Amino acid sequence: MATCPESVSLAAAPLIAADVVRGVSRLLYRHDLMALCEVPLGNGRRADIMAIDSRGHVVIIEIKVSRADLRGDMKWPDYLEYCDRFFWAVPSGFDLRPFDEAPFRPDICGLMVADRYDAAIAREAAIRPLASARRKAEVLRFGRRAARRLLARDDPEGISFE
Repeated sequence: MATCPESVSLAAAPLIAADVVRGVSRLLYRHDLMALCEVPLGNGRRADIMAIDSRGHVVIIEIKVSRADLRGDMKWPDYLEYCDRFFWAVPSGFDLRPFDEAPFRPDICGLMVADRYDAAIAREAAIRPLASARRKAEVLRFGRRAARRLLARDDPEGISFE
């Protein structure tokens, strides 16, 4: 039986950010964390993934798919004021050694490794509780954004997204 060329190219294709998002989102869901992608924060930054657990704890995940992207990112510390835990997420096969270096804060930042279908936590993130007022504001912003996205999906002509 002949192999389908499309399936061969897909299997050999390098993982991209969308693949990592998919794998990480599945991991988060299994841990009862509901996630949204591309979430604007109050400081003007945009989190790749933000998730909230049943107690309102906020997790932000920053995705990196290349070493150059990782080394060139100087904005990620701005996310720390908006979450209880922060994780890096990278595709399987990514060199994990840089995440042990001081600039990437291994003392507080967790690490996830993902493929197109799933993810695993390679290092847990430290818990740094948000102030109550910030938590309330972020959970409310998260919930309203999720509802807005659902409405836009259900009525694309009537409701603008974002």
